[in-house]
Amino acid sequence: MTATTHSTLFPQVPDSADAVLEGLDPEQREVATALHGPVCVLAGAGTGKTRAITHRIAYGVRAGILQPSSVLAVTFTNRAAGEMRGRLRQLGAHGVQARTFHSAALRQLQYFWPKAIGGSLPRIVDRKIQLVADAAAVCRIRLDRGELRDAAAEIEWSKVTQTVPADYALAAAKAGREAPRDPAEIAQLYAAYEDLKRERAVIDFEDVLLLTVAVLQDRHDIAEQVRAQYQHFVVDEYQDVSPLQQRLLELWLGERDNLCVVGDASQTIYSFTGATPDHLLDFRTRHPGATVVKLVRDYRSTPQVVHLANGLLAQARGRAADHRLELVSQRDPGPEPVYTEYTDEPAEAEGAARRIRELLDAGVPAAEIAVLFRTNGQSETYEQALADVGIPYQLRGAERFFDRPEVRKAGIALRGAARFGGNDALLEDAVDLPSQVRAVLSGEGWTPQPPAGSGAVRERWESLAALVNLAQDFSAARPGATLADLVAELDERANAQHAPTVQGVTLASLHSAKGLEWDVVFLVGVAEGMMPITYARTEEQIEEERRLLYVGVTRARERLHVSWALSRSPGGRPNRRPSRFLDGLRPGSGGTAGRGGTGAVGGVERGVPGTTVAGSIAVPRRTQRIPARCRVCGRTLTDAGEMKLMRCEDCPSDMDEGLYERLRSWRAVQARRNGQPAFCVFTDKTLMAIAETVPEEAGELARIPGVGMRKFTRYGADVLAICAGQDPGGDAEGD
Repeated sequence: MTATTHSTLFPQVPDSADAVLEGLDPEQREVATALHGPVCVLAGAGTGKTRAITHRIAYGVRAGILQPSSVLAVTFTNRAAGEMRGRLRQLGAHGVQARTFHSAALRQLQYFWPKAIGGSLPRIVDRKIQLVADAAAVCRIRLDRGELRDAAAEIEWSKVTQTVPADYALAAAKAGREAPRDPAEIAQLYAAYEDLKRERAVIDFEDVLLLTVAVLQDRHDIAEQVRAQYQHFVVDEYQDVSPLQQRLLELWLGERDNLCVVGDASQTIYSFTGATPDHLLDFRTRHPGATVVKLVRDYRSTPQVVHLANGLLAQARGRAADHRLELVSQRDPGPEPVYTEYTDEPAEAEGAARRIRELLDAGVPAAEIAVLFRTNGQSETYEQALADVGIPYQLRGAERFFDRPEVRKAGIALRGAARFGGNDALLEDAVDLPSQVRAVLSGEGWTPQPPAGSGAVRERWESLAALVNLAQDFSAARPGATLADLVAELDERANAQHAPTVQGVTLASLHSAKGLEWDVVFLVGVAEGMMPITYARTEEQIEEERRLLYVGVTRARERLHVSWALSRSPGGRPNRRPSRFLDGLRPGSGGTAGRGGTGAVGGVERGVPGTTVAGSIAVPRRTQRIPARCRVCGRTLTDAGEMKLMRCEDCPSDMDEGLYERLRSWRAVQARRNGQPAFCVFTDKTLMAIAETVPEEAGELARIPGVGMRKFTRYGADVLAICAGQDPGGDAEGD
């Protein structure tokens, strides 16, 4: 039997613990049998990570090593949690909890709220848009629907990164975020939003995690009760963990280390939501005794698809790229990826539809075909191309194009203009149908140039731009057509999309395709400006775009079609070029396929418990964080600044002023050398905490909030030297 990511719908339940291990490859078996201590599984796309961790849990339960009720497996979507529960049942491991972070936290919060706070848990708001709108009204800030969505996203990011309103502007700048409005306005809106929640006695989705963390920090008895219940933890998609989720996980663990994490830094594509691969990449630093297992045998994709995926990562840069995994396909050879260049976007969509029709006629099920694009605004062209040739489809991760609020509103505006356009001042200077549509939609938010940045505002513009393009194409095909004719055409197109979609071809954005796979994948719009997207400017943003394309490539099992268009519309200037990510990979593109060398190979690395060494300083193994308390009065600290100082703002300070100024001078030198703001080295609060504590040894310094293992490794020797009154290794000012 060969290890595989596929199984029958109703497999036979293994009759023993050893039978659970049958069919696992050597690395998967290592995962399944490593039941004690910290375990880190670095799993490439298609390598059977879910299979490995579910068999690990099932083997432990069936062998009597793990009690089912003591295991908590957490992941990020209800779909993934449901799949995990289903697999565990099929393996005979009943009673194991497999939940999302939010679901697990909500259960605990509901259970302990009466004991910890009293009364019943406040109502959770289903959608925060209305609350954000009310907060905007309080602040006298006018936001349209798209801006409301973007503001809500900024509030969500702030909360999962544990950023308070007063710190938003600085934190957003440090993270390189493009705020939808002035950062000061977003901070004001965020503060008003929190005030309204308190007034109305409601909480939001992120509060579930924040409040659970607060209860576990403040109530040791409750924390111990939770830890007595759950003694073994498994975290899937660990590269997507936010700082808040990591904090909750640490509180669940306590001082224990029975933790298994699974992830792939090369599939980090949600950093805009607060996700960071740092927790995965730093796992060995935090847990020096960890067993690290690398899964690189790809059971999903053919060697040809895997070769392209490896080539994409071979050109990558950055920390995640340094930990890339070199996949090795376990499947029989298949066709080479097909690269196609089209003159314009409609031709590209028609070409994809034509090839899909050929595949369907050859017997490929529609449900095994997907068309993946970078933004939801691209979907309409492909919806129409498929509808034109009678191919059913289903749109995943986004509303149908004609069901989108901005499209419905635009349709109403166009219909009104068609009826009463003679009295509309907007249309006085419009000489033809395209200019009439542009004039009408300018009142709905369309502009000749796309808005800066990403998010809902950009997606809304793309939807309106698609209608403008449609009007241009319609006018070219039917000279003399009126606005009323276009409205009738839009109605017909909307009605044509009501075909059954259960067995249809999947249309999805690359983000919503994560975790899915198909026999045939069409990656469309792979051109500069769309992949990478125009608003990706920093190296970190560009590399995330590359990882997004990597995720798209690795969704394909057998056939992969990659295409791009030289211009947006028929007759347009052919000024586009294929994505830079394809340089050296597609035929005829020249260049080099990578930077040389290979990524990490599969296998097992066993850690040695104890300490690691950074330079000449022993780095202590990180211990469980305990609730932060003021070292002067003993009060529990919840404010981020106070937690860094380890005392209340109002409590007396015994800071060594001379040491503080020496640390500030040293920090200024480091910041200039690194080409970054001073606070990126250490914040003022962290320097104050160091100057108040005056650590004499590594352990004391490492325990100061705001230092962290990475900064300790980089700056620890200098800081300890300065605290001891010595020269910081030649890095003192004037060196």
